[in-house]
Amino acid sequence: MKKTSNAQRPTLNIEFRGGRVAETDHGEYGVRRNYDLEERLLNFTAEIVSPADTLPSTKAGNHIAGQLLRCGTSPLANHGEVEAGESRKDFLHKLRVCLKELRETWRWLRLIARLELVESAKLRSILTEVEELVRIFAASVRTTEKNAR
Repeated sequence: MKKTSNAQRPTLNIEFRGGRVAETDHGEYGVRRNYDLEERLLNFTAEIVSPADTLPSTKAGNHIAGQLLRCGTSPLANHGEVEAGESRKDFLHKLRVCLKELRETWRWLRLIARLELVESAKLRSILTEVEELVRIFAASVRTTEKNAR
């Protein structure tokens, strides 16, 4: 086994002023800012709280709000677990959990829209975002499954 100096070994990604320090395409290290899924999930989670809080204080409203908060805030926390996956199988399982929770969120949001419990313009933007996140996570699951073979 060939020994390499510490300077030649890759380093972990770390937070750095709104970006992540990461290796660029040219083998250099710099701040990568173009796409941060965790930040996007954080924004989505924050957006979920508002409609949940505006639902009526009825049995149905409270039930839907609780369900929406549970499944709508779960992907952010589970994404942290995805990043800490101990094996490819564990990584894939946690990715699937995120996808499942996002799909459940999409269904609750559609019910809220159908019952006209929240302003439709606000719901439209949240529904659009959850649909995009579902596509991102579905693609990640497919890619991970393909690479596991």
